[in-house]
Amino acid sequence: MDAGAQRGVFTVADARRRGKSRRWVDRAELGRPFHGVRAEPRAHDDAAHPFARQRAAIVEAALQFSVRLNDGGCFSHTTAALLWDLPLPHLTDPRVHVSTPGRAPRAAGTIGHQVRPDLVTVVRHPRFGVPVSDPATTWAMLAPMIDAYGLVAVGDAIVRSPRVAGPFGYVIRPALADMAELRHAATMGRRLGAQALRAALERIRSGVASRTETWARLLLVDAGLPEPVTDHDVYGAAGEFLGCVDLAYPELRIAIEYEGDQHRTDAAQWQRDLEKHERLTDAGWRVIRVARDQLFRYPLQYVDRVRVALSTRR
Repeated sequence: MDAGAQRGVFTVADARRRGKSRRWVDRAELGRPFHGVRAEPRAHDDAAHPFARQRAAIVEAALQFSVRLNDGGCFSHTTAALLWDLPLPHLTDPRVHVSTPGRAPRAAGTIGHQVRPDLVTVVRHPRFGVPVSDPATTWAMLAPMIDAYGLVAVGDAIVRSPRVAGPFGYVIRPALADMAELRHAATMGRRLGAQALRAALERIRSGVASRTETWARLLLVDAGLPEPVTDHDVYGAAGEFLGCVDLAYPELRIAIEYEGDQHRTDAAQWQRDLEKHERLTDAGWRVIRVARDQLFRYPLQYVDRVRVALSTRR
């Protein structure tokens, strides 16, 4: 069963071929997300953060449009990035990006692209079952659409092998792509933003858990400070595990931890953070905690805090 059928989405033409009446396909309770498409009503999480709701709405629109995709067509650009759950900034244009080797598709609510077949690798999404540009190609397509830090953040997310808690400890999931695949996507032909892609390749690191952690690292490097280690496991004198920190200068025992909203609103997470930071402090580590405002509104203050810590520890 395809993604559209699973979500109660169908084209008017298909329904009519199955013997459904025009009155049946034009029922008031059916949504009309695109011309010639009908969708059964679905529940939405109105309590979700507006940013999360925007991402979910674009993904849902793509899955609804999938019943109209032509042979050879795929979802691409920012739409593909959302399907792969990659970290994008707030999008000002909610339209669905569709690419095809033939004439660029034209439909209200979409942005069509005509792409050379040798510049895009199309795969079937493992979760949604729709044709989509693969992660490496998607990253390369984003070059003219997002800024330099954003391009690195997406690359960081693609090459990361996340550790997921399981019943018998942590399980490491495979990365969406490796550096060789990103390099191939960036250099396989003439692309818009080729220079930005080459620059980003040199700054992508594995072990970065979020877009904000990418920002925290790049701000320090661009300020002339040494590059910190990402996703660093800290052990005590007796070999006991003290915790994993976002960024670290291990030789100086300096840890940098990004505190997102979930660290504040989740009581269990907050308690785990307190205990971890106490263990690190007791072991002689300096823990620098940074929140969103400090990264995006007052980055110089954040950089100065790290600079002072480095000079003091040296």
